[in-house]
Amino acid sequence: MTLRLRTVLSDLGRMLQALSGMMFLSLIVPIVWGEYYAIPGIVLSGGLALTIGLSFTHSGERTELGKLHGMMIAALGWMLVALFGSLPFLFTAWTVHLAPPWLGVPASVDTPTLAAFRGPTNSVFESMSGFTGTGLTMTAHEDRLPHTLQWWRSFTEWVGGVGVIVLTTAILARPGSGSLTLYESEARSKKIHPSIVSTVRTIWWIFLLFTFLSILLLWLAGMPIWDAINHAMTGLATGGFSITDDSIATYQSPIIEFVLIPVMILGSIAFPVHYLMLRGDLHNVYRDLQTRWVFIYFTAGSAGLIGLLHQYGTYDSLFESVRFGLFQFVSAASCTGFQTAGIGETWSPLSQMTVAFGMFVGASAGSTAGGIKLIRLLTLGKGTAHRISDVFYPSSAIRRFEIDGRILSDIELTREFEEAAIITLLWFVLLAVGVVSLSLLIPPGEGFTLANVVFEVVSAQGNVGLSTGITGSTMPFLGKIVLVFNMWVGRLEIIPVLVLLRAVLVRGDRP
Repeated sequence: MTLRLRTVLSDLGRMLQALSGMMFLSLIVPIVWGEYYAIPGIVLSGGLALTIGLSFTHSGERTELGKLHGMMIAALGWMLVALFGSLPFLFTAWTVHLAPPWLGVPASVDTPTLAAFRGPTNSVFESMSGFTGTGLTMTAHEDRLPHTLQWWRSFTEWVGGVGVIVLTTAILARPGSGSLTLYESEARSKKIHPSIVSTVRTIWWIFLLFTFLSILLLWLAGMPIWDAINHAMTGLATGGFSITDDSIATYQSPIIEFVLIPVMILGSIAFPVHYLMLRGDLHNVYRDLQTRWVFIYFTAGSAGLIGLLHQYGTYDSLFESVRFGLFQFVSAASCTGFQTAGIGETWSPLSQMTVAFGMFVGASAGSTAGGIKLIRLLTLGKGTAHRISDVFYPSSAIRRFEIDGRILSDIELTREFEEAAIITLLWFVLLAVGVVSLSLLIPPGEGFTLANVVFEVVSAQGNVGLSTGITGSTMPFLGKIVLVFNMWVGRLEIIPVLVLLRAVLVRGDRP
């Protein structure tokens, strides 16, 4: 076994061990709700993840990590976690279908909604959608799922919002600089403390605090406590899974919708900024570049969408345009994916594309949101303006480039500008591949337009979860695979996946 493989196996094993802990912790739910038939599936899922995780760790070797290994572990780890995370869906669905007499499975539980998870592809899709914080779903009626699976869907999004690697690092701290390498491979850069282990543990304390606060606010707004727990978890994680049939539209409550808006915005702000604000440094709301632009961008985008909805007469009153436009744009730009409107049914193509643009950009790097991130868009815009203005200065002029409170040299500017440009270009390339593939795979008689397809793929790759109705258990097998791939590359911001593919194709231990 090569050194590269042993290094990768060691950390993959630790990630599977952390996943098994999530599964065993989830046994509380079937016990509380009396869904004892779900216990064997959860125990078997956790046991398999733990056994294979321990075997990987035993076979591996905890050597110093380089960027190559870190990116390979991130890409492989997210795929493995999604595969093993699908087991509770698969095993529970088959347990209910087989209904052994000694388990006493109620006949009412065996619904077509749960039966969809007897298909391994549907279970993997749901798991990948959960852990990547996307929120696209194979379920037709979420409210008919057992509470155990409602919880597991929400729990995967809650953990995936912060990051599987962040969870693993917090629980199973890796010595040396390895934890930092893994932390950065999950598309994060800023630390709260000098120690990366202290950083991720602080992130989790902040996340827990905001989760309990969000649960309280939703409950006070009139949402039942079980619903509040699940929607607070998926809202703060900007994931968007719901336990109701029509997402947040089920409640028909403007109060609940307006309460969820600040919850989604909290998930859109980087954790280091949250940490500073909790310590009393409130100046970061406007001093931090990304946080400032979260509010500017969300306000401008919402205003534009409200204007379009009102202009096209999508709703009867200005209040309804404000209500649905504001909520839907914040949900899209924060990459949450909660839905209160039939976007694919009644909205104009221009309104759909406005929401798609929000999903494409996303929010802050270092938050739970997806998309290409605001900082990259700002770097591209400001860097382009800086390069163009060079023409108007003599070659001997010394100029400064400042972004996000940092003064960059020409070399640093070139490096960051190139990184932002490359990731944005790759994002568009993979988006185009997904759009073409899905267009060819959807049966012509379904009646979906090109705008619908673009919207769906952007939603998957941006890890948002808003849907025009394309995604579902009846869509073609290869269409599901296309969206699973888009969700995977979108969560990891493309580069780690490409590094993994190159490492697989290039033999030996060459970097």
